[in-house]
Amino acid sequence: MAADTDDSEAPLHMDYEAKVFPHSGGYGRYNRVVVLFSWFPNFAVTLNLLSDIFFTHIPESYHCTPDPELLPSAFLLSNFSRQGYLNVAIPWVNGSGRSHCELFKYPPNTSDFSGHVPRERVSCTRGWDYVHSAGLHTNFVTEWNLVCSDYWKIPLQHICFMMGWILGYILLGTLCDWLGRRRGFLVSISLSSVLGIAVCLSNSAVVFLLLRLSQGAMLAGVFLSSYIVRLELCDPPHRLMVAMISGFFAVFAELLLPGVAVLCRDWPILQAVVTLPLLLLLSYWCFGSVFPESPRWLLATAQIPQFKQSVQGFSTRNGVCRRDEIYPGETLLSEIDSVYGEDCRPSYHSVLELRQTRVIWKNCLILSFTLFIGTGIQYCFTRNLHSFSTNFYFSYFLRVITGALACVFICVTVERFGRRGILLLSAIITGLSSLVLLALTQYLRGGLVLVLSVVGLLSSQALAMLSVFFACEVMPTVVRGGCLGLVMAAGCVGMAASSLMELQNNSGYFLHHVIFASFAVLSVLSIMLLPESKRKPLPDSLKDGENQRRPPLFLSRPDRVSLPLLCTRPPLSAYNPENYSRLVSATRKMLTKESLPYRISAPALSPLLSGSETQEQENETQDGYVRRTSSSSSVTNLNYPSSVF
Repeated sequence: MAADTDDSEAPLHMDYEAKVFPHSGGYGRYNRVVVLFSWFPNFAVTLNLLSDIFFTHIPESYHCTPDPELLPSAFLLSNFSRQGYLNVAIPWVNGSGRSHCELFKYPPNTSDFSGHVPRERVSCTRGWDYVHSAGLHTNFVTEWNLVCSDYWKIPLQHICFMMGWILGYILLGTLCDWLGRRRGFLVSISLSSVLGIAVCLSNSAVVFLLLRLSQGAMLAGVFLSSYIVRLELCDPPHRLMVAMISGFFAVFAELLLPGVAVLCRDWPILQAVVTLPLLLLLSYWCFGSVFPESPRWLLATAQIPQFKQSVQGFSTRNGVCRRDEIYPGETLLSEIDSVYGEDCRPSYHSVLELRQTRVIWKNCLILSFTLFIGTGIQYCFTRNLHSFSTNFYFSYFLRVITGALACVFICVTVERFGRRGILLLSAIITGLSSLVLLALTQYLRGGLVLVLSVVGLLSSQALAMLSVFFACEVMPTVVRGGCLGLVMAAGCVGMAASSLMELQNNSGYFLHHVIFASFAVLSVLSIMLLPESKRKPLPDSLKDGENQRRPPLFLSRPDRVSLPLLCTRPPLSAYNPENYSRLVSATRKMLTKESLPYRISAPALSPLLSGSETQEQENETQDGYVRRTSSSSSVTNLNYPSSVF
């Protein structure tokens, strides 16, 4: 099945990394500017993603609003202080303070408030009083009182938000493969801005939930398109650093968000503030040069006129001066015409074609599995942090710091030891930390549990980041958007798994931890089946993706000689348009030469022979020359033009 795909794509393929990228200026000045502008969407998307934490944060302390109608008629508020009034109206729960969901109901004619009188416990009748925490004074929870019996709506909102991201990654990733990276980005950023403004005007919990689901889908398209363009405009040595700097932009947004929440105070204002960067990104509509279409995708999909225009734009802005060649067959654009032809039609691909592949589908499945583990197991580590401090900012900033350290760890190690080796190391550390915490938490000291939780959180974040980066490198250009969308969707499923536990009041936490710890150990075996993409060009066609091979994990010693068992003839080289172009150019140059390359002269006469003998020798020489010429004319005419003779 893969062979049919390879044969159909073989005539329409040119090595972008070796031929096109150097002629357009390489990773020049203009490419760096475009990469810089591709980092800002990551900042805006992170603000909108993590604002959901502040929107759905439950205040640390809240209780029912006292209802005077539930108190006896003899009760006089003036005889009690605020604290005494609450003690009379609200039950006290041992170990957790005042009840969150109940009130006392007294008999109508009693005057005894000592507690000896029989009192009935009833649900809250007049709402709740909240103690402001985590920056915002009002949020999604306090606005619509989503506590007690309505608590289930909070994890449901988070699940729906993640469902929007899953749909966005799958649908808009495919859209990026069909319409292009730039169009997919502009559509996503426009709709996400409009939906962000609409969220500010939500008047009910249901409307808020639906709008956040839709906005999450559009934010997924913004992240996906900008991430792909960022890597497709880089050469292999710069890809890792460019991707990790975008991670630092996300870390900066995480550090900035709590301060913004404190200044905004109310959730509609915070939503408007985090939507503002999305509105600023709409300027990419007007300034196409700051976010152009990927020339790699244009060439991979055989959009030759648009590709020529894009390459010329990149060459000009990168300051590459290409001299005019005498023969157009020697130029890059003419070579493209000779390969693709004048009537070449664009060819688009979708992730459904992965059914006909083996290597690409295997890589996509393994990296989806590792990202699912990396995002889902973080809940197991962050939950252990609450035993040390119930403060919201403690776990929040600790998670941000470990994310920054994970970026630094990837920058330092991956370029030296390879993608696959560090991904394997991250999976091993994550699995071991999870297994130790699962089996020995009750026997370990608190400080050691904290250290293991932080180490596991750091390694799981590194596992998630590297899985996304690795997937973008090994997936072919023609289906990179759809494949990366599938991988990212699997990561969102892992993030939604924690909300499923909260939906059941953490009743399945132990099973959740066991499953993800087992998956982390299992991923160690699957990672070894991945190829290595360190300093290798990005695959463009499905054939390139299928030709990726798994290298040995431990390289052999350089002094060891490895000889083949049998000496085989090298296969015949396939058609090479570069050699054909040189042959045509050399032939044209020889045709236009004025001087002959060599001169044919008659043999000299021997002075020792007589005149008759000389005449006979001359005749024999001429007859032999004519016979030799006629016998070799078929060979000679293949190498030289007939005008030479």
